[in-house]
Amino acid sequence: MRKGAAARTLPEYGAIDTGVLIDWYTATARDLPWRGPGVTAWQILMSEIMLQQTPVVRVEPIWREWVARWPVPSAMAAASQGEVLRAWGKLGYPRRALRLHECATVLAERYGDEVPDDVELLLALPGIGAYTARAVACFAYGQRVPVVDTNVRRVVARAVHGLGDAGNPSPRDLPETEALLPARVQRAAVFSAALMELGATVCTARSPACAACPLPRCAWVAAGRPAAEVVRKTQKYEGTDRQARGRLLDVLRAADGPVERLRLDLAWPRDPGQRARALDSLLVDGLIEQTAEGLFALAGEGSR
Repeated sequence: MRKGAAARTLPEYGAIDTGVLIDWYTATARDLPWRGPGVTAWQILMSEIMLQQTPVVRVEPIWREWVARWPVPSAMAAASQGEVLRAWGKLGYPRRALRLHECATVLAERYGDEVPDDVELLLALPGIGAYTARAVACFAYGQRVPVVDTNVRRVVARAVHGLGDAGNPSPRDLPETEALLPARVQRAAVFSAALMELGATVCTARSPACAACPLPRCAWVAAGRPAAEVVRKTQKYEGTDRQARGRLLDVLRAADGPVERLRLDLAWPRDPGQRARALDSLLVDGLIEQTAEGLFALAGEGSR
């Protein structure tokens, strides 16, 4: 059990002032396009998938393009996997694009182009995990469900428990966060968005702006802002298999059709073994395919 874990009991809840946090959010929330009026559940779902492990600044322009190009699931379902992968661009973790295309197909065929509002139905969709299902239920449909991401876990760990970090995800995260939600459904949805906003913009991991925090009470500040128990190392990107995969995908995204192996070899000449490993993993993940002639193409474009 982590230090401080035993202190996580219900009487501690209430350290986060609901009214103050909601007022702060209403006055200062970032003007993100997926928060605007008229945004559909499908468009919010797209934003949530894109925002996983990807900064807002990179997501916003591509999300706008996707909303214009594929405003409803059936529009995306009618496109090829390769088209969706090409449009994904530099967002990273491109398997998300394939799963979103698969999800669009299910929504178009089984749900009449509508995104379900039920968490369990959302969880049954391809590529939709626990966080995304609850985020859509909350932010698209205003439901009172706990939405727990890294930012929320950090705010709760600090403000409620006085811990420098939230530690690893735990089954207790959902009930703990749900216990903080206001009873009124409408306020609960806003509160969830506000918790996330606070963690993303003020109570950040490395340089929390405590002077700008709206909360009148914070157990972490009261305890003298103890250091995090686990120092997390920043994962490098340069020279990794992820970068090698990205370079190979760049070649295929720019091509009009299947390409020869030589063009892929030239895209990552520094380490043939790593290149072969990256190519094999792209094939296994279904992001690319190999034709009968031995050429390579984005998924669904091998016959072009």
